[in-house]
Amino acid sequence: MDQKYLLWFAHTKPSREIENTVSGENFKLLHTNSLPDAISYCLDLKPQLIFIDADNDQMSLVDLVTLVRRTCKNGQIISLVDSSQSELASLSLSKGGAVDFLLKPFFPEQLKLTIRNAESMKQGAEGLIAVSNKSQQLLRLANRAGQTNASVLIMGESGTGKEKLAHFIHKASARADKPFVAINCAAIPENMLESMLFGYNKGAFTGATSNQVGKFELANGGTIVLDEISELPLELQAKLLRVIQEREVERLGSHQRIKLDIRIIASCNKPLREQVEKGLFREDLFYRLDVLPLSCPTLRERSEDIIPLAKHFITKYGSEKFSFSPQAEDILLCYNWPGNVRELENVIQRAIVMARGAEIQVDDLNLPHCFQQAAKICASQLRSNKKQAEFDYIYDLLGRFKGHRKQTAEALGVSTRALRYKLAAMRENGIDIDAIA
Repeated sequence: MDQKYLLWFAHTKPSREIENTVSGENFKLLHTNSLPDAISYCLDLKPQLIFIDADNDQMSLVDLVTLVRRTCKNGQIISLVDSSQSELASLSLSKGGAVDFLLKPFFPEQLKLTIRNAESMKQGAEGLIAVSNKSQQLLRLANRAGQTNASVLIMGESGTGKEKLAHFIHKASARADKPFVAINCAAIPENMLESMLFGYNKGAFTGATSNQVGKFELANGGTIVLDEISELPLELQAKLLRVIQEREVERLGSHQRIKLDIRIIASCNKPLREQVEKGLFREDLFYRLDVLPLSCPTLRERSEDIIPLAKHFITKYGSEKFSFSPQAEDILLCYNWPGNVRELENVIQRAIVMARGAEIQVDDLNLPHCFQQAAKICASQLRSNKKQAEFDYIYDLLGRFKGHRKQTAEALGVSTRALRYKLAAMRENGIDIDAIA
């Protein structure tokens, strides 16, 4: 097994208890309070876990976390803070890129749990692309959710990766080696859904020729995902509520109650609270499911993930020999992606087939309206270049006439009033007109 390293970047030397806890989790402890040494460790040994103390005199915690994260991209960073530094802890998570924080002073068991949580998050995130701050923050929240047994409600448009997030929560939990069962409530006919969820005994209805285990029984001990929960009929919602409350299920045609030890994750592409207000979803069931709500951002809301995701799909469906032309990348970034990640995956699959060379071009993407968008991009660039050229010319003329407005206006062939409007636009674009004497 490869050696795993844990870097303890703090002024205070780790205690013997910390050393023993880190060693017990199969990490080799590295300690430094020197930023150059910390960077050197990150470059040479690439520690899997990095604990950074907020109490340092070198730079702010957020800047320090950001710098270390850029240096050691695959390392999981945990901030060490005290009770008066809650805002710092929050900023290190939301802006710096830390995955967790540990409150000082702490017990060895708390350190052990933090290490294991960070490791489970790393393992659960395999195959997930989270470059943008929104995606990283969502994974951090999902990792926290994974440490509990509470029900989770995942909201988001179709194709945003709700089931992948549910799987991540399962992998980050103590149930990771137990069953993970997902069922799409919208894809199964209403008359079959109850028997699929709860199972049935032989003779329960016409065609029930043998006993059948339901999805809840299959997931016992692990996690069940109820996808598109808003499509569940009201009658079944009442039965689901009873299962959640009692933590037991009865097969159709049976009076035997089967005890359940199960984590329930529900997902929906509609605002479920609005469904409650319309009378289409039970309010009591909503509150049972909405214990830990998570929201998957759309792809257009996390544009930093688009190119990394596209490259991931290239590797998945083609090979690393493929790449994107700059124009193709521009189109990928400008497109609205109504189908989100699912649509992007489909587009990249098609582009690999259509590509006439190792570099994927705009034509290969075959995106709806992409040529109009490409034209808009080009037109925008032309307008920008034209405006900049005009500003440069006016600036040169001003310099030639030592800032004299009337002479500059005459040379341009415009009125002094028109020149004033031009100069105001130049100031708005950050050009220092007044420096010209």
